[in-house]
Amino acid sequence: MIERVAFLDAVHPVLQERLETAGWVCNHLEELTRQQILDGALATYSGIVLRARIQLDPTLFAAIPALKFVARSGAGLENIDVLYAQNHGIQVFNSPEGNADAVGEHALGQLLMLFHRLRLADRSVRQHLWEREAHRGMELSGKTVAIIGFGHMGRSFARKLSGMNCRVVAYDKYVQGFSGEENVHEWTMEQVWEHADVVSLHLPLTEETHQLVKRDWLLRFKRPIVLINTARGGIVNTAHLLDALDSQRLQGAALDVLEFERRSLEGLSDRPEALERLLTHEQVILSPHVAGWSVESYFKLSQVLADKILTWHASLSLTD
Repeated sequence: MIERVAFLDAVHPVLQERLETAGWVCNHLEELTRQQILDGALATYSGIVLRARIQLDPTLFAAIPALKFVARSGAGLENIDVLYAQNHGIQVFNSPEGNADAVGEHALGQLLMLFHRLRLADRSVRQHLWEREAHRGMELSGKTVAIIGFGHMGRSFARKLSGMNCRVVAYDKYVQGFSGEENVHEWTMEQVWEHADVVSLHLPLTEETHQLVKRDWLLRFKRPIVLINTARGGIVNTAHLLDALDSQRLQGAALDVLEFERRSLEGLSDRPEALERLLTHEQVILSPHVAGWSVESYFKLSQVLADKILTWHASLSLTD
């Protein structure tokens, strides 16, 4: 029987090359719509490769009866009903290992931009000004950086901070016993609220984390912090973040993701008042969801998926 894989989003070609070498037939269907899938366009496919464009809910899963695996290029799985897949014997693969280095570097870069006022300084010099005192920065050395979520991305950021002479701590509700790994101290959230200078979010978007960072959460910090979010925009309430900045409860924010992103993560869904305030705020550094978007990660994301799929497929052959 021919095993076919549908590529619903563009990924690095190494994944297709390795799957085809192993005997799979790969088809590029990046323009396929949800309705076409419901009408049976993928009825004979064993595998799907995607990013975030398609929402794989039970209705869509049911329209792909031969499906054996879903490969998500990237870390987040919020567009896939993982529980449905598990209950129906469908393997779900993702590849957070592939872009963790890029995310860690990006978070550190945005943090240093804020601390050393680099964006404002660059803009000032381009306006033919030479205002040194106005762009006096702060040092990261000696600060306490708290990482919320100690998975692949959080650990990568911790490694990037290792030479910065700062105290790195982490809190993860679902992972414990990691104190000492990556030179990180394991803390409670109460300790983070009490002592943190910088807080970096590395969490999945779930019902539990949606709008986690809101007014009450921000008010619990004992000192003004810098907030970094390279995870998912929906974790942060933007209006409450801006209020905290304006009241000096926050020193600054570095946001690679916004709550106003489309479900596909490609572009913004609308332009509410909070977004307009955010775009003009001097204490905010923004980027368009590209923290994990490097030349190297483009290859590694697909390489990791290929490793996982082929290892899983080989294990099936051994049990047949």
